[in-house]
Amino acid sequence: MARIALITDSAACLPPHLVEEHSIYVVPLTLVLEGQAYPDRPDGDSRQFYQHLKSAQQPPTTASPPPGDYLEVLRRAAGGADAALCITVASRFSATYDSALQAAETARHELPTLQVKVIDSGTAAMAQGFMVLEAARAAAGGADLAATAACAEALRPRVGIIAMLDTLEYLARSGRVPRVTAWASSLLQIKPVLQLGHDGVRLLARPRSSRRAHARLLALLQERAANAQSLHLCVHHADAQEEAQALAEQARSALEPAELYVCEFTKVMSAHTGPGLLAFAYYVYP
Repeated sequence: MARIALITDSAACLPPHLVEEHSIYVVPLTLVLEGQAYPDRPDGDSRQFYQHLKSAQQPPTTASPPPGDYLEVLRRAAGGADAALCITVASRFSATYDSALQAAETARHELPTLQVKVIDSGTAAMAQGFMVLEAARAAAGGADLAATAACAEALRPRVGIIAMLDTLEYLARSGRVPRVTAWASSLLQIKPVLQLGHDGVRLLARPRSSRRAHARLLALLQERAANAQSLHLCVHHADAQEEAQALAEQARSALEPAELYVCEFTKVMSAHTGPGLLAFAYYVYP
């Protein structure tokens, strides 16, 4: 049976135990904070990171992995696999997809026995992660590269992210979502609820307190899962573990998801959203 290696990037925010369980290769993005470059890995003291983020004099910057990082992973994968499927963060937000494509093109010459396919997830966080996870499950079940890729692509229209930000300051400074700069000046003292979809970032609600924002998040999730046979869910947070656990328990009680994870955003993702974020990343079976 052909073995298919699954490759993604750290923007997927996959829980470490799932990465290990499914032998998924994760290529880290890079965070540059106060002149220091940090690979986007789940290591170190996250509390210390958030303190550093809050006190930084200059806005943090982030960088996609260079093609060489992907090529190195493909070389490693070729040692035990016949094919590799790479699923990247949305190309509208990052050059990561282009880096993976360049590495795949080089690999076609350097590693001719390894089939390589690259997919733009069109999203991020565990919306991207669920595409990777379902592809890994399909591959483990014996699917070939084409069928494994088709499994991931079929999930693309069914995944989504809805999030509450404590402030729009970090997202506005990142420059990744131009319209947010205009929102930031008009939404002071608001806990905005946003949707990240294939059409970009959309403002859904403007609650004036965290409590109301949490309730609105749950209500929006219930709307999206109303007619679904099953819901697969991850509660993300940025330095808000207790709130995330509480929100997860509310979602478990109200919606009985088929699987439910609680996972902190990576450093690169948190640099764009700032601390205090709470989000649902999900997919539904119709």
